[in-house]
Amino acid sequence: MSNTAKQPAVPEPVSKSSNALNTSTQTAEPSPLAAPKYATASSMEQCSIGRSLIIKGDVSGSDSLFIDGRVEGTISLSGNATRVTVGKHGVVMADLSAREVVVMGKLHGSVVASERLDIRSEGSLTGDVITQRISIEEGAYFKGGIDISRKSNGEAVDAAKSVKTVSMPAARTV
Repeated sequence: MSNTAKQPAVPEPVSKSSNALNTSTQTAEPSPLAAPKYATASSMEQCSIGRSLIIKGDVSGSDSLFIDGRVEGTISLSGNATRVTVGKHGVVMADLSAREVVVMGKLHGSVVASERLDIRSEGSLTGDVITQRISIEEGAYFKGGIDISRKSNGEAVDAAKSVKTVSMPAARTV
């Protein structure tokens, strides 16, 4: 009999590249077939219009929008995740339609916010508004008409039928 039959089995040396392959299959990393987290549809996707951008025309889509530049024309966003935020440096001269609208900059035009409108303390809005809920912080400027819509499905009522004219200069504390 030969001595080779009684020797214990010793694993062969493994090169670094094949060792790396072996260890990666043993870790908890996702398989190549799994979709990355960012590939799934998110309700918080947001597009941005930067400070130096000027857009003249119609803007439409189904993603939320942050405006820190200048937009002239119309903005019409549809869908459940649509919020238009006019940033501190944003200037919007447009009729705007979205689910939610937040004004921190300047907005001049009619607004249809199917759910809510927020005018922050540094914001300015001149134009008629149709919405279900409105919030105007102290220090904000608003001049226009407000129509509080009570439709549960988010449909806006005709603005010409029941717009209440309101002119409210911002309250300033001294």
